[in-house]
Amino acid sequence: MKKILIIGSTGQIGSELSARLRSIYGVENVVCGYYAPPFPDGFFEAGPTVEIDALRIEQIADAVRKFQIDTIYNLAAILSATAEKKPQLGWDVGVGSLLNCLDVARDLKCALFTPSSIGAFGPNTPKDNTPQDTIQRPNTVYGITKVIGELVSDYYYDHWKVDTRSVRFPGIISSMTLPGGGTTDYAVEIFYKAVKGEIFECPIKAGTFMDMMYMPDALNAAIQLMEADPAKLIHRNSFNITAMSFDPEMLYHAIKQHYPDFQMVYKIDPLKQHIADSWPNKLDDSCAREEWGWKPNYDLERMTEDMVRKLKMKNKK
Repeated sequence: MKKILIIGSTGQIGSELSARLRSIYGVENVVCGYYAPPFPDGFFEAGPTVEIDALRIEQIADAVRKFQIDTIYNLAAILSATAEKKPQLGWDVGVGSLLNCLDVARDLKCALFTPSSIGAFGPNTPKDNTPQDTIQRPNTVYGITKVIGELVSDYYYDHWKVDTRSVRFPGIISSMTLPGGGTTDYAVEIFYKAVKGEIFECPIKAGTFMDMMYMPDALNAAIQLMEADPAKLIHRNSFNITAMSFDPEMLYHAIKQHYPDFQMVYKIDPLKQHIADSWPNKLDDSCAREEWGWKPNYDLERMTEDMVRKLKMKNKK
């Protein structure tokens, strides 16, 4: 049975990944590392926890030894738009936490999952059906840290056989956690406005396509990759994955199927638009499909229906 440590367990992905992993491997076998509030309701009662500052390697190593960890999910990150406003913090967390996790994984014999992102690509990357292996050269701190993460994770595998694995997540849409400073967060915020009957001010221009994914598919991707047969993995860091690609108008009209009176206006955020313009329209995820059987379950229509249903219930509480 796996013994798993999640670093960054209270974030957008971590808060839901922890519950999913505990349902698979058992509550006592998944340890949630935390750093600072806010904490989800019932966080400390739900299972084992440990305080971890990802920039302090000794805290990571102590947790791995104490709980006999064999697999680390490193989710510590400063998201794209926030990292542009606080570049030193984005760099320190994006690179520093990863190097700490890699050294601990090497020395204490752990597997390591660290997400990359569509932000690892740049304005010179092919926009449509972006290949698995292509020019990257991002122009944001967030993207630069992701490229470094991909390269150094492969380095640790090549030199020390550390079992490093990663996916390039697109924008992730969740009904559970609020947006946290990412460029694709508009695709979450718009649902909250629709359910509340409020006008949504979209920060991204019409016609700006970006890859997106519903959270259940994102969780499946991370877990499925870590369970994959290593002998079948040609690529490790990092796999293109996607589920859908849309622009704000497509999402708006999908939501209007449920809320005909819903209104959206455009109030462009120059920083977020600049970042979005540097990212691909749609990734080619054929390598993930071929090497470890990746396949999403949610498209735009199904995701919208589920988001509306869950947020309606949440809004009644």
